[in-house]
Amino acid sequence: MRAPRFLIVDGYTKGGRVALQNGGVALAGHLYRDMLLSYRPQAAWDIVYPADADSQHPDLDSYDGVLWTGSSLTIYEDRPEVARQIELAREGFRRGLSAFGSCWALQIAVTAAGGVCRRNPKGQEFGISRELQLSESGAAHPLLKNRSKPFTAFTSHFDEVATLPSDTPLLLGNQTSHIQGADIVHGGGQFFAVQYHPEFDFDIIAALADMRRRQLAEYGPFDNEAALDSFITDCRCLHHGIDDRAAQQRLAADDELLSPALRHNEFKNWLDLYFPA
Repeated sequence: MRAPRFLIVDGYTKGGRVALQNGGVALAGHLYRDMLLSYRPQAAWDIVYPADADSQHPDLDSYDGVLWTGSSLTIYEDRPEVARQIELAREGFRRGLSAFGSCWALQIAVTAAGGVCRRNPKGQEFGISRELQLSESGAAHPLLKNRSKPFTAFTSHFDEVATLPSDTPLLLGNQTSHIQGADIVHGGGQFFAVQYHPEFDFDIIAALADMRRRQLAEYGPFDNEAALDSFITDCRCLHHGIDDRAAQQRLAADDELLSPALRHNEFKNWLDLYFPA
């Protein structure tokens, strides 16, 4: 049986990718590659960067599924880097592909299918997204299997979905963003995406917090720099497996954050449903 082939769409611009590398943060496409290979080690994959003007348009007929990462872009800006990605998502729908993604991916999928995104009036959600609650539709959805109670996840976003495409049910949300995930069926294709980041871990979120200090000081959830430093230190402590109960308590870090299998739950459910091992 042929191993499935996946296209990984890294939504970052070249400048955004350089900033990640300079900050010691793994590239978004590489995080998705590693998550994929941890569950499907035989899978074939390619990474594309459609925000780049010189990026080659991928032949979607060569792929069984598509994985979309986050991005340094803003979905509602009229820029060619954004337009190219919206059109790529629309082509994926037209060709009947199944897609999965996080953050920017949710906004791309919603926009491509006719929904609306906006700047979140409640401000930036960064670090840990808390009290993610399933709707009635979400509780019955196979891609949210194993999520029965409010849960936590790593997150980093300014923008949010304001209006879902027609006939797309609300699956889950929290007090910061009413819409935190959707399974969008449109034009023959399917795109399941969440606003949070299943591909992140404590090390990634700590590195992002460190490199975005100036931004977080102005917009983030931290009261002061000491609180930010404490968050970074506690995240790194837990990443390295130090049994620091105080750090775990300060972060209110539960199994959904500590366990890779639970962090990856929605992604693994998607793989099992559409690309069973």
